[in-house]
Amino acid sequence: ATTWSDLAPNPNRQRETDTDHQQTPTKPPTTPHTTMPNSLSVIVPTYNEYENIKELATRLFKATNKAGLSCELIVVDDESEGTQKTKQIVKSLKQIQKYNIQIKARTKKEGRGLSSAVLLGFSLASNDVILCMDADLQHEPESVPAVAKPVLENKAEFSVGSRNVPGGGVAAWAAHRKIISAGATLLAFPLSGSTDPMSGFFCTRKRVLGRGSSTINPIGFKIGLEIMVRCNCKPVKDVPIMFRDRVAGESKLSAKQNVLYLMQLVSLYLDKYPVASLSLVLLGCILLIYILSLLF
Repeated sequence: ATTWSDLAPNPNRQRETDTDHQQTPTKPPTTPHTTMPNSLSVIVPTYNEYENIKELATRLFKATNKAGLSCELIVVDDESEGTQKTKQIVKSLKQIQKYNIQIKARTKKEGRGLSSAVLLGFSLASNDVILCMDADLQHEPESVPAVAKPVLENKAEFSVGSRNVPGGGVAAWAAHRKIISAGATLLAFPLSGSTDPMSGFFCTRKRVLGRGSSTINPIGFKIGLEIMVRCNCKPVKDVPIMFRDRVAGESKLSAKQNVLYLMQLVSLYLDKYPVASLSLVLLGCILLIYILSLLF
């Protein structure tokens, strides 16, 4: 299995549709971080999402300035037809708006995958407190100070922007989507204790991340769940957020990603509950053999 220590020199991510196939077993260079109490680094992985970058940055820096936070924004962009536009927008925001923003654009040869992009962004962060959010504006930038607050105040090692606590919610989802999400959440709940363990809107610290640097396996795109389990984050704090409709672009979620999610769950259960998990796997194999014997 690929681990975080395998990630750096192929810093690329093709959003949610790609497995992270890494090619070089060397660890990414880590930017020295500061420990200022009101400073955080926000990591945004992108793939052909240039339409959202300006609005996201404008709303993010307005919200963090209002909250008295010093914020840097790091965009990790995987090569796509929108990469050049994304670079131009980030350059303009930096030079004209004077935002503390930078971009790391990865070619296809350097690597790809949402999870590896997030981890690369974390390694480039100059602050100890690191936060991940999506670029499609389904995660409201105005919620960043609230999601980061438990970590900034040392009340949690890991905080999650949750749709499933009082005050949180989702936009007008179809019934089948709610059922699928509820089922996937239920499967992961024993691993993390979070009400929204699949959330991509989360915050932690570099030093907490370091505990799992040799075991984090960036399969699929649920990197928050991976970090919670591999780094043994305690306590975990859920913060209510509203999960909005996508502003631009389209979801990259596919059947392949569902399979990868199940593979990730098996790996995490085996790591956290090895004896119980092996028993369940054995029972599942016995039941499968029995069912096949009846059919054939």
